[in-house]
Amino acid sequence: MGRHEQVIAEVFGLYERFGDNDYIGEPVSQIEHMSQAAELAMAEGFDDEVVLAAFFHDIGHICAEGAENMGGFGIVSHERLGADYLRRAGFSERLARLVEYHVQAKRYLTLKEPGYYERLSEASRRTLEYQGGVMTAAEAEAFEQDPLCAVSLRMRQWDELAKELWVPVMDLGILKEKALRLLAE
Repeated sequence: MGRHEQVIAEVFGLYERFGDNDYIGEPVSQIEHMSQAAELAMAEGFDDEVVLAAFFHDIGHICAEGAENMGGFGIVSHERLGADYLRRAGFSERLARLVEYHVQAKRYLTLKEPGYYERLSEASRRTLEYQGGVMTAAEAEAFEQDPLCAVSLRMRQWDELAKELWVPVMDLGILKEKALRLLAE
């Protein structure tokens, strides 16, 4: 088994071990949430990096054993821990930053989009406090300048939508193939 295959086995092994865990106060499991997010990205025709970022966006909740907990709602700084884990595994900076930015996108949308905070799930509202709260106007202005801002905001929408009950988990082989291709590039 080559280096890339080992990485795929390790990363996807996390989902095999922890994927059935509750998704921090939501009605779906970790793997159901991740699968739905990736399927939404694929349905909109996004490239493999974005699809995998959608799948991996909450990997920080399952790759960081012993990390500080957000009062029962997952791991503090899970977005950064997940992004750093994916960088070390050899994934692109773009993919890692998209994983990291899904929390920034939530903070941004709570500032910019009327009614967004009210539409967040209880778990998502509770974690916002641990994630820096609503963005300041200056932070939002800086975020808007980032070339990944628009796709990060779209990814956040998938994150919110990927909580449907009884949606079958997609064939992870499809994602493993995409990941293998990206690592080989």
